[in-house]
Amino acid sequence: MEDNRGFSRREEEWEIDMGDLVRMLLHRLWLILLAMIGGAAAAFIISRFLITPRYQSTTKIYILNRENSNTVTASDLQLGTQLTKDYAELIQCRYVLETVSRDMGLGLSYKAMKEMVTVANPADTRILSITVTDTDPARAKETADYIRDVSAEHIRKVMDIEAVNMVEDADLPPEQHSPDTSRNMLLGGAAGGAGMVLILVLVYLLDDSIKGAQDVERYLNMSVLAVLPLDEEGKTAKSKKRK
Repeated sequence: MEDNRGFSRREEEWEIDMGDLVRMLLHRLWLILLAMIGGAAAAFIISRFLITPRYQSTTKIYILNRENSNTVTASDLQLGTQLTKDYAELIQCRYVLETVSRDMGLGLSYKAMKEMVTVANPADTRILSITVTDTDPARAKETADYIRDVSAEHIRKVMDIEAVNMVEDADLPPEQHSPDTSRNMLLGGAAGGAGMVLILVLVYLLDDSIKGAQDVERYLNMSVLAVLPLDEEGKTAKSKKRK
């Protein structure tokens, strides 16, 4: 019985603490909102003025092996699907990327070029998408198109196939790909609000000062018999008489 009573009492105290905590947070809601606005504003400034915008341009090619120059068989389609990963590796190989960097005068290493280029294969297709990310939208388009041309010739030589067909030219990106200012502002606002809530909760938990009768009973196990109100007017009058 004693254990059950002790558990019920601790549970009741915890509920009271949670209620006080929620009331404290609601009372300081303006601080949380201010922190959210500050976080969103900081994210906007960083995304808009401190991070260099990057653009993406994509071109697509279609590659198909033919056993017979006049017809396309099921084995041709199956083989083309199986070799798609090989084609993707050839597009990003050292020869292709270093040739593009040299011919276009980019002055970039193979590693830097490879970080700019992404090759993707949409599901259940034999189409390869070549995407280039750059700080200059026009250069991103030119680089993507030139990588397509150089890699197409390289694939024809290495794989001994007839042709690599272009599906579409690279597009001139109308807007930046990154940073995503709206997304960063949402994340910044959420981080600012969460940070302020964490600070307020920590301050609340670390504050062991007694603020009322409930705290006296809870922490000192003493019953409060009476409360003496503070008479501000009387206190003011006494101070004037002393003067």
